[in-house]
Amino acid sequence: MPLNCSSLASRVPHILGGLKTTATTRVGGGVVLFNFFNKIHQNNSLCIASLPLNKRNDSQRFCLSSSSSVMEGIKDSGFSTQEIEKYSKELDIAVRAVQMACSLCQKVQESLISKTNSQVQAKDDNSPVTVADWSVQATVSWILSETLGSRNVAIVAEEDVQTLSKPDSAGLLEAVVQTVNDCLAEAPRFGLKAPGTILGSSEVLEAISRCNSAGGPSGRFWALDPVDGTLGFVRGDQYAVALALIEDGEVVLGVLGCPNYPMRKEWLSYHHRYHRIISKLTPPTSESWDKGCVIYARRGSGEAWMQPLIQGHKKLVWPNSATPVRVSTIENPALATFCEPVEKANSSHSFTAGLAHSVGLRKQPLRVYSMVKYAAIARGDAEVFMKFARAGYKEKIWDHAAGVVIIREAGGVVTDAGGCPLNFSKGMYLEGLDRGIIACAGIKLHEKIIKAVDASWNSSSL
Repeated sequence: MPLNCSSLASRVPHILGGLKTTATTRVGGGVVLFNFFNKIHQNNSLCIASLPLNKRNDSQRFCLSSSSSVMEGIKDSGFSTQEIEKYSKELDIAVRAVQMACSLCQKVQESLISKTNSQVQAKDDNSPVTVADWSVQATVSWILSETLGSRNVAIVAEEDVQTLSKPDSAGLLEAVVQTVNDCLAEAPRFGLKAPGTILGSSEVLEAISRCNSAGGPSGRFWALDPVDGTLGFVRGDQYAVALALIEDGEVVLGVLGCPNYPMRKEWLSYHHRYHRIISKLTPPTSESWDKGCVIYARRGSGEAWMQPLIQGHKKLVWPNSATPVRVSTIENPALATFCEPVEKANSSHSFTAGLAHSVGLRKQPLRVYSMVKYAAIARGDAEVFMKFARAGYKEKIWDHAAGVVIIREAGGVVTDAGGCPLNFSKGMYLEGLDRGIIACAGIKLHEKIIKAVDASWNSSSL
């Protein structure tokens, strides 16, 4: 079995391991031209799925084992300026929309942790859903439709209107409508147009229910997780707002809003209650833990960027102090940090612990809610993310799409446990996923983990 697969669109050379890019850029991630360098690690055979997902069978893989072959492929897949700028407008709008959504979430979360109320509901799978989930979905849906045209926007998203439409949910719906209108009223602060009139209940429900795309292998659609890690959200802990654009089965841009992500790596391991205490003692102008950030990337750019969240009554002026982020250069497993989900319901901590030991990972795992794990790797705060779902659990595309493209453009690798790219062309779920998901800062760690999975899988109970 080939150890490494890296998804390529027909003209896009993705970063994998030692393959690096440099670029002349405008500040904030607008890339003008690329120069691709070949620095392939010795004895590393790259298995490259070189056709778009909608034009190949799952088993079609093409291996490039020599540096000359890689360089030849790179020469044949250069971008034109038009291709580079193709998603500039969409990325700009997506970042602004996620900034707004994070502001909304911060206000709702503060309300949730300061008092007990009825704004948290349980879904059919007993996972929580809050006013923020529905409000963010309505807000982002409205913004995308208004700025890009409703006929041009299809969205796959997590929430529906079933609960909100029940007669006994009138109070909940009222809270959602109020939250959405309060947020949209601030749209000019984020460089977006506010509604001409206040949205009514029917308009908010329509915006939420508009997110009914089934995804698939062709065309363009957005994947939105309005509040990823809702359990962390209601506990005052880590969560993320995740938005990605998928075209013909490939993720072409991703934005992750991480409102509680500390600006200092070492504070990630502290309990969220300690974070809140520190935030109250820390002057609001300091680089404190609770400042939060938005991380984003566009496919083929070779770069991922991070902006601070807009705080208070400040306005978003692009590029909003954006700085590039890169994955860690740590290759020694003994020095690496690995992330895993907090929840045991849909992942196996015991299996990942065994893998970590066999690979030589000696540090305590960083257990973080939501796609903040992807942000941690992209920013260089951790080196490995492993998730092996329990039997019967199906991974959803909105839980991974944004994070995958961000890590890849920051220089990392994300595949399933068979070493193949995640397939976003099969609808709402990551169909055909081989056992689990492995994201790494570098190819060496990635290879070791996949070998360890192969060696230990048959003895697991997953």
